Amino acid sequence: MRRRLLAVLMVLMGAAALLLSVPLAESYAAGRTEHLLLRRRADAVRFADLADRVRSPADRTELSTEIRRYAWLYGASVAVSDTSGRTVARAGAPVPSPQAREALGRALTGRSTERLPTVRPWGPHRLVLAEPVGRDERVSGAVVMAVPTGAARRDVTVRWLLIGGGALAAFAAAGLVAAGITRWLIRPVRDLDRAVARLASGRLEARAVSDTGPPELRSLRVQFNAMAEAVADSIGRQRAFVADASHQLRNPLATLVLQLENVEPHLAPGPGREEHTRALDEAERLAELLDGLLALARVESGSAERTGQDLSGAVAARVAAWEPVLDASELTLTAAGVPPGLRVRAVPDAVGRVLDAALDNAVKFVPAGGRVTVSAEAVEDGQVVVRVADDGPGVPGDRLPLLTRRFVRAPEHQNVPGTGLGLAIADEIARLSGGRLATRAGTPRGLVVELWLPGQPYTER
Repeated sequence: MRRRLLAVLMVLMGAAALLLSVPLAESYAAGRTEHLLLRRRADAVRFADLADRVRSPADRTELSTEIRRYAWLYGASVAVSDTSGRTVARAGAPVPSPQAREALGRALTGRSTERLPTVRPWGPHRLVLAEPVGRDERVSGAVVMAVPTGAARRDVTVRWLLIGGGALAAFAAAGLVAAGITRWLIRPVRDLDRAVARLASGRLEARAVSDTGPPELRSLRVQFNAMAEAVADSIGRQRAFVADASHQLRNPLATLVLQLENVEPHLAPGPGREEHTRALDEAERLAELLDGLLALARVESGSAERTGQDLSGAVAARVAAWEPVLDASELTLTAAGVPPGLRVRAVPDAVGRVLDAALDNAVKFVPAGGRVTVSAEAVEDGQVVVRVADDGPGVPGDRLPLLTRRFVRAPEHQNVPGTGLGLAIADEIARLSGGRLATRAGTPRGLVVELWLPGQPYTER
């Protein structure tokens, strides 16, 4: 945003500099051309007066001498013509015919040259002007002059360079001012952006601290911080309620389970014992649900900083820990394609806890004789992905997005032990680590759970 704002300001200031400097440069060029016209026209008037007084060969000689001296001194071309257009006297190079004919025709009608093409650094190199000999109805000829514009073009060039240099200096100064204004405007916006990003990542203590910028942005910072305080307070109360309620319910629930277990020896075989067993199962399921809620509350309220972790080592440790569990369920667990040295930035033990949730699901839902494979690799965008793939029955495509939602369970799995919080907790851990948890269908069947985390360069110790 800073670059875009600065670019807009620079474009506007560049346009303003051009709109000021170009008319000024053109005005000077027009003025210098007018000055050249006035000076050379005065010379032409003098030659016209001399031509008008020609009465004898001596007068003609004097006129020729004057125009030759003038042509040599200024590098100009001068021609004196009579009313028929015949040249009476001439000095210097021949005058270009198109311009000369036009100026001569105007002068023979008694009109002087009133306007010349504007002299600019690139031209024209010569200008043609004419002055009638005689006045009114007594026009007896014309003086046609072609004068060089070298001096005028040099003056225009120097002045244009000065104007251009001044415009560039003004543009540079305005650019510095614009950069300062842009920084002043954008600093509180960037601070708000960082605070929003931290707040969105779960760091509820994040606040905007910049106290610079216009009053509107300072007011926005105050309002944002007030909103963040209210949100953090509300979420904190909700999480505290869940944690406290779960914790407070555990004790009476544990007492209830103990009492149900103590009653069991006194029950006679029959329908009563079956109802007792179902009640005990439900009580234990409720205890598991409370444990899941407590774990989720701890994860959501956690403010641990992300640190560098050895992903390869964490995967190897969890595979070794879960291998006996899967063997007992007649499942095969393998770690394939996990290169050494993979490192990530995540909250503490993020990889281990997510793998625990994914492997626990595999134990619950993959039939005996199935295979579970854990793999990991670094991808091109600087991230590292860990995959847990199984060859179980899988999940229909329309239900895949629901796997990471809380308490969501398929109707056919209602009798399978669990709370529906495992992958939800894993998804929250991945989000707090700056990554994400993804689920997709396996090939040709099964489920693939992917943990994406930001990578960290590996350094030898």
